[in-house]
Amino acid sequence: MMSDGGGNMSKAASAPLALLGAAGSPYTRKMLALLRFRRIPHAIHWGSHRNPPPDLPEPKVKLLPTVYFPTADGFEAVTDSTPIIRRLEREHAGRSVIPDDPVVAFLNDLIEDYADEWLTKAMFHFRWAHAADIENAGPMLIYWHDPTLPSAMAEVAAREISRRQIDRLYVVGSNPTTAATIEASYARFVEVLDGLIERQGYVLGARPSAADFAIQGQLSQLAIIEPTSAAITVQRSRRVRAWLDRVEDLSGLEPDATHWASRADLTATLRPLLAEIGRVYAPFLLANAKAAMSGAEAVEAVIDGRPWAQPTFPYQAKCLMALRQAYGALSEADRAAADAMLAGTGCEALFGAG
Repeated sequence: MMSDGGGNMSKAASAPLALLGAAGSPYTRKMLALLRFRRIPHAIHWGSHRNPPPDLPEPKVKLLPTVYFPTADGFEAVTDSTPIIRRLEREHAGRSVIPDDPVVAFLNDLIEDYADEWLTKAMFHFRWAHAADIENAGPMLIYWHDPTLPSAMAEVAAREISRRQIDRLYVVGSNPTTAATIEASYARFVEVLDGLIERQGYVLGARPSAADFAIQGQLSQLAIIEPTSAAITVQRSRRVRAWLDRVEDLSGLEPDATHWASRADLTATLRPLLAEIGRVYAPFLLANAKAAMSGAEAVEAVIDGRPWAQPTFPYQAKCLMALRQAYGALSEADRAAADAMLAGTGCEALFGAG
């Protein structure tokens, strides 16, 4: 490793990137798998903001994972995996997870957002909506945090954290009204992902993208930890279940620029996934944005032929704005190409078409 002119390693070059996270956090798992693939030296501190690493700053919003980027006078605590990934792209060359083709990069943004914001509804739903999953999740969350905790104390703590999480389940959109839509959507998604993996290995070609790691993060819980959704996954695709174990550590993969699929190839191969996004996530985003703009406290919509009701989610209104900004940043020719790929999937409604 190169040193500076005085013979001293810079902090950024010599120290691994520190992050605080939890094994039960899909976004932590997303970031860890991505860092391994990109071969960025890192050090994970398992825990939460109740017991943060010493001598490191607090983030403005206490979310997991928190990444501590070195600065000239210390560290900057940053949360939100999507902008963190883009910052890592700027600061670390090679082994990119963002496709070179701007249209394919835009599709990556859309699919990553779907995984982060829609599949996470399924993750929280399956974790806390069924008795068998609740019985599993409570102790797991406690022992992930402290595997040395005595059993009696862990049992009490598991009951308390389960109660808190179940009481907040409505916030992400899981409730008796939405349950059937969430569960059917997840089952379809597993089958769609199976087809993509069989055809080309990853969502956007023969190398992983940020979208793959977003999917892997959510499915690290859905397909492995939560009993009900894990059973759904295996019933529909052992291929997907096996794929997750590989994506956990792709540090040995040698990606090449030619491994990204062309937009021409993706026009057909991505259509089932884009149609699923357009079927459930696009109508939610539009209804949520409308509710946020009008100041309504709740979203009421029809998604996949069923009623949908949940509290308005301001952050996901910002997600739609970010996607529209990415779409608007495309050249006129690239927007036309993106429009052609989205046409008829339901996703075109997000960008003013259809």
